[in-house]
Amino acid sequence: MKKVSFLGAGSWGTALAILCANNGHKVTLWSKLPSEIDMLRNNREHVERLPGVKLPDSIVIEDNLERACKDQDIIVCSVASPFVRSTAKEARPYIEKGQIIVNVGKGIEESTLMTLCEILEDELPMADVAVLSGPSHAEEVSKGVPTTVVVGAKTEKTATFVQDVFMGKYFRVYTSPDIIGIELGGALKNVIALAAGILDGMGLGDNTKAALMTRGVAEISRLGIELGGKMETFCGLSGIGDLIVTCTSTHSRNHNCGYLLGKGKTLEEAKAEIKQVIEGVNCAKAAMALANKHHVTMPIVEQINAILFENKSAEQAVSDLLVRDKVSEYKSLKWQG
Repeated sequence: MKKVSFLGAGSWGTALAILCANNGHKVTLWSKLPSEIDMLRNNREHVERLPGVKLPDSIVIEDNLERACKDQDIIVCSVASPFVRSTAKEARPYIEKGQIIVNVGKGIEESTLMTLCEILEDELPMADVAVLSGPSHAEEVSKGVPTTVVVGAKTEKTATFVQDVFMGKYFRVYTSPDIIGIELGGALKNVIALAAGILDGMGLGDNTKAALMTRGVAEISRLGIELGGKMETFCGLSGIGDLIVTCTSTHSRNHNCGYLLGKGKTLEEAKAEIKQVIEGVNCAKAAMALANKHHVTMPIVEQINAILFENKSAEQAVSDLLVRDKVSEYKSLKWQG
């Protein structure tokens, strides 16, 4: 039995806390929100995010950050991406050298263009930072739906330690040394998922959506490889796998936001209706800034930014994507003659 603490009690943090408790570990679930603490303690259920899913009695609901961080085998950072840096700053006095911290969020910080693991390493240089990602909706994981993810870490020792803690009869975990690739796949697919939702909201067909997802993988891998990620990662669970589940599921807040935009709602109207952090919206500008910085072409990401922040119509964005200059699918492939 290991001691595992979750900093962030949203849907994903709560679902993974339930998973770890069911795996036999001693679990602490921390939240900074008094209303969330009261709800979890009184109902033993995240009524807002995971209705009907009861927390095991063994999970300790904690409102004190020091107690949540002290003497833990693993600390899981499960707050929404905009709050990773502030939470890490607040936790820093309680983090010991070599403490394993597993990031389970997905995003890129707009002001610094850092991934979430890079933020954690920046604020907590004494820690051993890893990432867990893949096609995994909290709603399904909390109910024991078979799921597969990947853990990235700097050393195989850390990766296998985290793998052993999370691995269960319905939750399969692979390992990988490609932290940056895993993070970029998880973050950038949210932008593509917004586009997929827009297409569905517009009532376009399977052909269109398949093209979007396929070319979305091309864009993600182009930027990801430029930043040090590996093509195998973008073809794996945190690349194509996560993209498929986020672009096709009604559980996805990114897809749902895009769907509302495709139906003609404004971004503010869509955000108000969903009532959760929409990671793809937060990541879109950062993705475009990274693409420009590294001279990588990302036409889908460019059009999503125009829709989100420049009042461009979805219809015009689709048209502009289709009428671009003719190119080969992959320039690296050579003709025989």
